[in-house]
Amino acid sequence: MRKVLIPTKLDGIAAEMLQNDGAYEVVQDTSKPFAELVVTHPETYALIVRSEEVTPTIIDTLPELKLIVRAGAGYNTIDVVHARKKGIDVMNTPGANSNAVAEEVIALILADARHIVDAERTTREGLWEKKRFMGRELAHKCVGIVGLGSIGRLVAKRLGGFDVKLLGYDPLVPSERAREFDVEWADLQTIFKLSDYITLHIPENDETRGIVDERLLTSMKEGATLVNCARSGIIDEDALRRVKTEKNLRFLNDVYSVDEAGPKSVADIADLMMPHIGANTVEANRNAARSAAQQIIDLDKRGITSFIVNRDIPEGLDRSYCQLAHTLANVCRHMVGRTSALKIIETSFYGELTHFADWLLVPVVAGIWEDFEPGMDFRAARVFLDANGIEYVNRSIDDGKTYGNAITVDLTSELDSDVLRHISLRGTIAEGNLTVSRINEFDKLYFEPAGDMLMFLYDDRPGVIGAIGAKLAGAGINIEDMRNPHDTRTNRSLVIMKINKSLSESLVSEIRETIDAISAFSFSV
Repeated sequence: MRKVLIPTKLDGIAAEMLQNDGAYEVVQDTSKPFAELVVTHPETYALIVRSEEVTPTIIDTLPELKLIVRAGAGYNTIDVVHARKKGIDVMNTPGANSNAVAEEVIALILADARHIVDAERTTREGLWEKKRFMGRELAHKCVGIVGLGSIGRLVAKRLGGFDVKLLGYDPLVPSERAREFDVEWADLQTIFKLSDYITLHIPENDETRGIVDERLLTSMKEGATLVNCARSGIIDEDALRRVKTEKNLRFLNDVYSVDEAGPKSVADIADLMMPHIGANTVEANRNAARSAAQQIIDLDKRGITSFIVNRDIPEGLDRSYCQLAHTLANVCRHMVGRTSALKIIETSFYGELTHFADWLLVPVVAGIWEDFEPGMDFRAARVFLDANGIEYVNRSIDDGKTYGNAITVDLTSELDSDVLRHISLRGTIAEGNLTVSRINEFDKLYFEPAGDMLMFLYDDRPGVIGAIGAKLAGAGINIEDMRNPHDTRTNRSLVIMKINKSLSESLVSEIRETIDAISAFSFSV
C-alpha cells in the first residue's frame, strides 16, 4: 500500500477515492503542524496540499516521497526545483476553481450595482435609505472580458442570461473562436473605451504587469466598473488612484500582492474588497480534491503525466534544444505581435530532433505563452491549443536538407478579420550557442537571440543604418551586434541589432517613422 498524506482541510472525496482504489493508505490530519506530520509519516509516497509550503526540508524528511499534488492551480509554495532534484513529480489541478471565480465576478458586479452590502447594513441598523440606494441594471450593458481562458469563458457563459453585449480580448484567441462563445473579439483599447463593466482574467507576468495603466483607465466610460479577481499586479494602482475620482469609476477587488491579514494598498480605492475568496467554495474544494486523487491514480495506473509541472527532459535530448524551441517561438511571438490573435502554429524538427517532436511542442507553446507550464506534456499542449482554436501542424521534413539538428517555428496571426501576418524562424545550436539562421526570406543570419534586441524591416536604400544609429546614440544606447541582410526580390532589408539596454516604445516609434519602416520590433530574450 502506498501512503498518501493530506495535511490540509481538503474535501474528503480525495481520501475516499484513493481508499476505494485499494492501492493507497490515506492519512488526512489537520490537527498537527505539517512539519510534525511528515516526521511521523516518513514512508509517505504522495502529498496532497493546498497552501502549505513544501520546502526542501519537508521534502528531505520524506525519503519515499515520489509525488506532490497541489489541489489548486498555483504551486508557488512548492519548491519544484528541489523536488525534481529528488526525482519527485509535482502536479497541480488547473481549472478546478474556474466556475467559482466566474460566479464571484457576477456576484461582485450585482452586489455593487444594487448596493447590497451598504443597503443590508443600514437597513439592519434601522435606517430606510431607499432613495440613496438607486441601483443600476446589468441588462443591455457592454461587458469587456480581458482574458478568454477557462474563467473568462465561464464569465461570458454566466452573463449570457443578462442580455448584455460581450467584448473579449485574448492574444491567443482568434475572433472566430471568441464568437463560438458569443463574445466579440476586440483589442484592449476598444474594450476599455466601450465597456460599462470590465473584468480581468489574465495572469501576472512581465508582459501583463501594470497593463491596466493610466492610458487605458483614462479611456474608460464615465462611471464604468473595473473588476479584478485575477492578480493584483496587472493594475497600476497609482494610475487607478489618479483616474478613479475624475472618471467616477467603480473598482471591485479580490486579489492582493500578499494573501494575509493587515492593511491593503487598495483600501482607499476599492469600492468592494474580498479576502481572495474567488476559489473558496465547497464545490471548488471538492473539484480540486477529486482532481488531485484522480491524477495520482491516473499517473500510477495509466502513466498519464499531463499535469506534471516539473518534468525533466527525455533521455537523448540535449536540453539546449528545448531552450532553442522556446526562444524561437518567443521571438516569433514578438515579431508577429504580442496582442494579435494566433491562428496557426507550424513546426519542423530536423535531424535527431525529429524523434522528439512531441516533446519539443511543449517549449514552443511555453515560449508563445509564458504562463503555459513548460513541465506539461504534449497532450496538455494540444488540449491547450485546441481549446484556444489554434491549428497546429508539425510538417514532414525533407531529408535532403542539410540543416543538421535544427528547428523551424512559423506563426500565423490574425491582425483583423481579413489580414494575416506570417513569421517564420529557423535556428540551431552552433558551438553551444542558440543561433537564428533565418527569418522569413532572410537567410544565413547566424545571430544569437539574447539580451535586448531591435529589428526593423524597410525598403532598402542608403543611409537607413546611419539614421538608426544616430537615434540610438542620441539616447545613449550602444549597438553590440548587428545583421543587415537584403532581399533582392523584394528590395527590402532587415536590420537586427543587439543593443546594450532596452528601448522605450516611443523611441522605437520615432525610429520607425524616421526611416519609414514597414515594421519594427523591440524585445528582450
